[in-house]
Amino acid sequence: MKFVTFIKQNGQERAGVLLENDYVVDLHEASSGELPEKLLDFIEKNEEYMKKAEDYFFVSGEQKGIYQLNAIQLRAPLPLPRSFRDFYAFEQHVKTARGMRGLEMIPEWYDIPVFYFSNHLAIKGPGEIIPKPKDSHWLDYELEIACIIGKEGRDIRAEEADEFIFGYTILNDWSARDLQQKEMKVGLGPAKGKDFSTSIGPWIVTKEDLEPLRAGKGYDISMKARVNGVLLSEGNMKDIYYSFAEMIERASRGVTLYPGEILGSGTVGTGCILELGEDVHRWLEPGDVVELEVDHLGVLNNIIE
Repeated sequence: MKFVTFIKQNGQERAGVLLENDYVVDLHEASSGELPEKLLDFIEKNEEYMKKAEDYFFVSGEQKGIYQLNAIQLRAPLPLPRSFRDFYAFEQHVKTARGMRGLEMIPEWYDIPVFYFSNHLAIKGPGEIIPKPKDSHWLDYELEIACIIGKEGRDIRAEEADEFIFGYTILNDWSARDLQQKEMKVGLGPAKGKDFSTSIGPWIVTKEDLEPLRAGKGYDISMKARVNGVLLSEGNMKDIYYSFAEMIERASRGVTLYPGEILGSGTVGTGCILELGEDVHRWLEPGDVVELEVDHLGVLNNIIE
């Protein structure tokens, strides 16, 4: 099941479900107001609302609230998530990116899944413009997957964590590498190198849809990134070192997680220019089109300005 946030021709923003890749159901309109207008509100009570919504997950001649996909504008599925934590869970990316800078692997990385908080108020969606930070010359993309928390919980054990996941989406953790490099020398983590934009979308796929693809600590789904149509990055989510369940366990230790919070996987191996090197591709410039494609999760594209 694929959940979206979209803008109708009258300017209203609504939560919907994508059907057969051709139609979108406005859940609020189709249910005559029984279901909420915003996807965040739906996720907060998704166990209750999902049962009611099942009646509207089809197209019939008499059903209202049905729109053709090409007649609406998709937004980020969660334009205003409750929070955004980004992890560092693919070993290949960590090793290679550090090696490119002449650094050894961090032994502590194998002890705990680590994360940082980014700007959850700077979320972009499919097709949106990404403003290049004025002080940066090393703009980069990061090919990631994110999970959306769907149930409140605290001190969640990894063995139980899957029941707290609502679904998954593509995530691009845009990075101003020159700003990031300078500020991280101080030892407090990325800030201005990361806080200007994060893209998610085009939709959220419920965890049940991906279950048949489970492999290792992730799912057997390919991940690709293209810049101006040229394939640069290619990996697979099944290669992840820390599962989302382990990330949730770490994030919820002594802290309550709430529905609508986002956890990013970190970059898949080969999933950014920093890791590939400038001999493979220059840093991003205005006019570049960056396209992230993940099997079953769709395609997320953005233009640099």
